[in-house]
Amino acid sequence: MNLVPLGASDLRVTPICLGTMTFGEQVSEADSHAILDRALERGINFLDTAEMYSVPTRAETFGATETILGNWFRKNPAARQKVVLATKVAGPSRGMPWVREGVGMTASDIVASCEKSLRQLQTDVIDLYQIHWPERHVPMFGSMYYDPQQERTQTSIHEQLEAFERLRKAGKIRHIGLSNETPYGVHEFVRLAEQHGLPRVATVQNVYCLVSRGLENGLDETMHRLDVSLLAYSPLAFGLLTGKYDLCGTDGPDTPRDARIGKFESVRKQRWGRPEALAAARRYNQLARDHGLTPTRMALAFCYTKWQVASTIIGVRTLAQLDEDLDAWGTTLAPELLAEIDKVRWEIRDPAV
Repeated sequence: MNLVPLGASDLRVTPICLGTMTFGEQVSEADSHAILDRALERGINFLDTAEMYSVPTRAETFGATETILGNWFRKNPAARQKVVLATKVAGPSRGMPWVREGVGMTASDIVASCEKSLRQLQTDVIDLYQIHWPERHVPMFGSMYYDPQQERTQTSIHEQLEAFERLRKAGKIRHIGLSNETPYGVHEFVRLAEQHGLPRVATVQNVYCLVSRGLENGLDETMHRLDVSLLAYSPLAFGLLTGKYDLCGTDGPDTPRDARIGKFESVRKQRWGRPEALAAARRYNQLARDHGLTPTRMALAFCYTKWQVASTIIGVRTLAQLDEDLDAWGTTLAPELLAEIDKVRWEIRDPAV
């Protein structure tokens, strides 16, 4: 697969990125290293992690994923030079005091988190440093409506960009990105960066999959016009679009307990556990089978081939899952199948927005 540029930066990455949030919770360190080895062998040069990982986040495993990656880099020094490494600074704590104290995210928080990530990752520089979720109060992770009464902003976007500039000048980060962002946020980060000569956003990492296509309602135009690249996460909707829950549901006695939705009650309470999301996934999964495809292959091919997507972030627990996801690359969806997909979306919209 050819490398693709990320925004206006000099980063060139594979159109498939290995996400690592399962490492340290569902996946042991040894198995994580085997997955990383296989991904590198198969040509993947893009890794994404976060200071908050593993997921579901809890105090006992906070930072475990970066530590696992750092140990892999220590064992394989040459690997660090072969990959583009992305990680994220957590936004306000959202009820997770082990992630961040206080209600905001200050410039000093950004600097301290970056330095901690560098130590855990055992590297001198982070290629793409992202804000995991906005410091502003915005609807995210399944929330639908913006409420001005909930605004608690303490650190302006300008101040955040100045913190990134200090890190860039110190040689600790190369480029910056956002995650779980809105059109306003992307515009404002780019506007202020250009106005004040501060680091320009290269990417936005947002959810994008068959059951959650809200990005196509305006954010895609914003990113296209501003030359900001999309990193699409949850292309399989936490497993809903693999078909594994089609018969058993997400909370029944036969639900796979090794999968995230089946194993973690906190995940079932999120957008992926909604009955409407499962009902929609079942329709898409059957559509895939009717066209001779596995649900996984169709869902991934949908992301892999959309003009909006620069790189699709896949998360796996096993080598078999990794190979299945990578083998889906090159699959094209017939125009009539794409029309049927859009017909379903017209009827049910985005139940896991």
